[in-house]
Amino acid sequence: MCGIYGSTIEYSRKQVQDKLERTKFRGPDKLDFKFLGSSNKPVIFGHNRLAIIDIDERSNQPFTYNHTIHIVFNGEVYNFKVLKKQLESKGYQFNTTSDTEVICAAYLEYGEDCVNYLGGMFAFVIFDETKQKLFGARDRLGKKPFYYYLNEKQFEFASQISSIQMHHTNLTISNKAISYYLAWGAVPDPHSIFNEIKKLQAGHCFSLDLTSYNFKERPYWDVDTEVKNPYKGSYKEAITELDGLISNAVSTRLFADVPVGVFLSGGVDSSVVAALATKTTDSKVKTFSVKFNEKGFDESVYAKQVANHLQTDHHVIECNYNEGLDLIDNFTHYYDEPFADSSAIPSMLLAKHTRKKVTVALSGDGGDESFIGYERYKWMKQVNHLYNLPNFLRHTVAKTAGLAPHYKLKMIGKGLQYDDINSLYIASVTGVNMSWLKSDFDYTDVPEKKYLFHNDKNLYERLTDFDIKTYLNWDINTKVDRATMAYSLEARAPLMDHSIVEFAQSLPTAFKYNGNIQKRILKDVLYQYVPEKIFDRPKAGFTMPFAEWFKHELKEYVLSELDMASLREIPNIDADEVYKMIQQHMKGSWNRYPLIWKLLVLKKWLKTNGSGYTIQ
Repeated sequence: MCGIYGSTIEYSRKQVQDKLERTKFRGPDKLDFKFLGSSNKPVIFGHNRLAIIDIDERSNQPFTYNHTIHIVFNGEVYNFKVLKKQLESKGYQFNTTSDTEVICAAYLEYGEDCVNYLGGMFAFVIFDETKQKLFGARDRLGKKPFYYYLNEKQFEFASQISSIQMHHTNLTISNKAISYYLAWGAVPDPHSIFNEIKKLQAGHCFSLDLTSYNFKERPYWDVDTEVKNPYKGSYKEAITELDGLISNAVSTRLFADVPVGVFLSGGVDSSVVAALATKTTDSKVKTFSVKFNEKGFDESVYAKQVANHLQTDHHVIECNYNEGLDLIDNFTHYYDEPFADSSAIPSMLLAKHTRKKVTVALSGDGGDESFIGYERYKWMKQVNHLYNLPNFLRHTVAKTAGLAPHYKLKMIGKGLQYDDINSLYIASVTGVNMSWLKSDFDYTDVPEKKYLFHNDKNLYERLTDFDIKTYLNWDINTKVDRATMAYSLEARAPLMDHSIVEFAQSLPTAFKYNGNIQKRILKDVLYQYVPEKIFDRPKAGFTMPFAEWFKHELKEYVLSELDMASLREIPNIDADEVYKMIQQHMKGSWNRYPLIWKLLVLKKWLKTNGSGYTIQ
């Protein structure tokens, strides 16, 4: 993993150096840049390298292949060895053992279709000197970030928004993006916090003609919303096939010229990755987990049980209030646009200490989306029955539940007022009670709704498709990329291999969710290696005890940062309503910590990264 940068804007060498220094944490091993274009068609490529494969300087970037193909690349192409052999049989020669060189040769052989041959996580841009064009792509599921600015003959791209932001005089903060953030907890693709900067969407590629400045973006991969190739085998056969797919995905991600470990929370997803890592390597696998001292937040005991069974070299990282506060203070330096998933803090803590032992860590991300694992899917299954009632009966139930004193019943009552189950689901992930948000547009009306509002799949398959395109991409991938890159640690997610995602989509729903058993087939793969009894417990999320901290250790901090005067300065919120909600949290009558954290992050970003910019 690295940081990439490029521009057709005539910046000075000092300015380019500044932009790369800003995100040097993404790749501290080598910072370099080149002026590749001509005087009338400038092209600048820059790179922060985190050396993982072929750590020799011959693989430093910007990299040139065959004299005319230049590339900056972030990520890993896991099938590069197989692809390299195929290209060698066609006459291509290679001078390194890196995947970077293979991308260049694949581009020469297959043109823009080369992206269809690449398996992995990546964001790259190629400067084709002969054709005078730029070609770039982002991986299928959006593991790697890609921001760009395009205005007439000015084009600039980077792994993080701060590189583009620096020395740029033509940016304004997007008021619409702030509303999106307040609703979704992140700024959804293709938007960014700045009006003039966009994100290249997951599974998309682009070309830019440097003569005409014609910019074309297109999708090259998407989830299968119609299940064109449904799985025909038995459940037992599917277990064997999935075992093989995960084993291969884990094995290829263990390949590196630096030490590799596994994030192990003790849950199903990370445990199956750890189990198959021990199966596919002869080396003792290093595993890492986080421990919290607050009651109800310490899952490290379960990770320890799995580690003991698999006989891994296990490391437990203890999180305390002081270290958490330090990470909060530096949060916007790494998450350089507003981001409200509070589990980013323990993710940063885990990455910080894991990096002391390894340079690459495998995670279990992606299992919940592909194998119907989130608790909210179970809740939607239960509520869906109420949507089969006549409208007047459903609204009667909603009204009755809304009068109940219990918060959950009130929210169910409010939720049942939505016209259909799809709208209710969007409300459940943005917020059923959003009376505090003042927005002049429908923040739930995102293009990704098409994955939810159709009838080609059942409800559970549509929910997971929608989450793959939204929550997994906008939230999980952003969280993990920034948290790990903050400490120059590369994170790899075997369960997000597109072959596994596509296989999961082809399976009958009952293979994944049967009765009350969620992630059924993934669990049955795991239980071949780790006893089922270890996982006989409620599912837990990766969270910090913010709810308690905000009422105790961080109470003064919250009340000073979010007093009435400060709230009135935050765009798009009803300050009076929010103030009441904060007081409810402090009194212990309601848990408002997600809203409090969301506002703290936004205020911090506006004060630091957003200082001096107008909001439009």
